[in-house]
Amino acid sequence: MNSTQMSETVAAPLGPQGHLWTWRGWQVYYVTAGRSGPPVVLVHGFGASTDHWRKNIRDLSQDHRVWAIDMLGFGRSQKPALTYTGELWRDQLYDFVRQVVGEPVFVAGNSLGGYAVLCFGVDCPDWVQGVMLLNCAGPVGEDAVKPQGLGGFQRQIMQLPGIVDVGSWLLFAYMRNRTVIRRILHRVYKDHTAVTDQLVEDIYRPAWDKGAQGVFASVFKSPPGRRLDQLFQDLHRPLYLMWGTADPWMSVARAERCHVYCPQAEVAWLDAGHCPHDERPDLVNPLMRAWMARHSLPPAPVST
Repeated sequence: MNSTQMSETVAAPLGPQGHLWTWRGWQVYYVTAGRSGPPVVLVHGFGASTDHWRKNIRDLSQDHRVWAIDMLGFGRSQKPALTYTGELWRDQLYDFVRQVVGEPVFVAGNSLGGYAVLCFGVDCPDWVQGVMLLNCAGPVGEDAVKPQGLGGFQRQIMQLPGIVDVGSWLLFAYMRNRTVIRRILHRVYKDHTAVTDQLVEDIYRPAWDKGAQGVFASVFKSPPGRRLDQLFQDLHRPLYLMWGTADPWMSVARAERCHVYCPQAEVAWLDAGHCPHDERPDLVNPLMRAWMARHSLPPAPVST
């Protein structure tokens, strides 16, 4: 893994400091907050960014050191022409945690970001204290035989009214519209008041970046990857399943199946939709904080 770190700091709309880090020659954006406490890295879902964690970063940073990262292809990070897979984002997280954070972390991921952090937790256990999945995407059991792409987004989004059988390039052009974005968010958020103009803009803005259309097409064409049940069997770190019960894409039945494959995981059922961290931070933040407190590694001894 040939990676180098940049020390450049950029304007951060969240309040916490924003930075650019060079990974494999591409610029990656991340934000930091907090000066003490266990380290936690937050990873957004498909089409989102570090902005989607704005309601969590400030609160968690009171007693944690927090990093949120724009995965390659999303947000303010570059969008090169690549094949986008869970393994690519796993490698990005591996280098990020080693080079930028420098110690084992808790990782939390929503939707597609959940799949990425789960791959990271399985394949890089020495750098992980625990894994928190919020309405995690990815094929489960018999889902793997269906042509879903990463996390099932192709099948789910193509079921939206008016866009069945539309190719990914035309679909992208259709979805790169504030009205359509708001409509989709209303479908997957239980509380529509949480779908603000700022949230719509945060998703709309990166969709016009150079390379964004290619990223969209690549994710939709990507192979399914390892099934969640396979990953759960290979995970040897604490796992917390946090699930919005009103999610029409990643249903409660799906979460229950995940729990069957990983019965040792703790589960929190949340009165929310697909993005409970943004819709109900009043529930998610205390739960995350309490769970990390239970599973934090003791501080490393200070050498004298």
